[in-house]
Amino acid sequence: MKRIKESLPAMAVIAVLLAAWWLIVVETRSVIFPTPWQVVTGAAELIKDGTLFTHIGASLMRVGVGFSLAVLVAVPLGLWLGWVKGAYSTLNPLFQILRPISPIAWIPIAILWFGVGNASPIYLIFISSVFPMIVQTTAGVHTIERRYLRAAENFGVSRYTLFRRVVIPAVLPQIIVGMRIGLGVAWLVVVAAEMIALRSGLGYLIIDSRNAGNRYDLVIAGMIIIGLIGLLLDGVMRLLEALKSVRWRYAH
Repeated sequence: MKRIKESLPAMAVIAVLLAAWWLIVVETRSVIFPTPWQVVTGAAELIKDGTLFTHIGASLMRVGVGFSLAVLVAVPLGLWLGWVKGAYSTLNPLFQILRPISPIAWIPIAILWFGVGNASPIYLIFISSVFPMIVQTTAGVHTIERRYLRAAENFGVSRYTLFRRVVIPAVLPQIIVGMRIGLGVAWLVVVAAEMIALRSGLGYLIIDSRNAGNRYDLVIAGMIIIGLIGLLLDGVMRLLEALKSVRWRYAH
């Protein structure tokens, strides 16, 4: 009951926006821009012929592969950069140069290197999500309270045990934050890449609907579905933040 009450303001705002959208389209007598109901019927059409789930599956597959590769690279690399001062001073300037480059700017290079296929968007997802996770993981190591490390050293623990029992648990909250940021960026990038270089996925669905007879009902439906899936993915990452092993650092 409490959750329902908390969601009422958001639901009210959405209802007002839908009503305003419907009213504006009706009053302007637009023959191209759809009403909310036309968007719903367009989405139902995609569900009925099965193309919607095909496009969703293609996009999620690309994000899953690219993001997983980014996690496998970024977390160990970020731990290493945060722990080894020489590695940080050597590589951090390079990462700070590459990090601000828009993932969209990498599209021509991705197509040149990997051609038109799944490899290009997977590379773009990797390159866009790996840097936020590296930076966040490195920052997490740098913010570990020295008293934890000194206490472990006083007990004479090995470096392996120190890293496994002290460093990684202390950095885990920052790693999850970096993953949440990286996943959000990855979902943005895959849609943009699919508009340019592929023939499947939600990005392709939007651009193809625009080109194939100005089906703006399908364009808007695709946009809303992208937003809903993005919200769902963010919710999954928030569940990870709520784990006891992660939440402890934010207890205060």
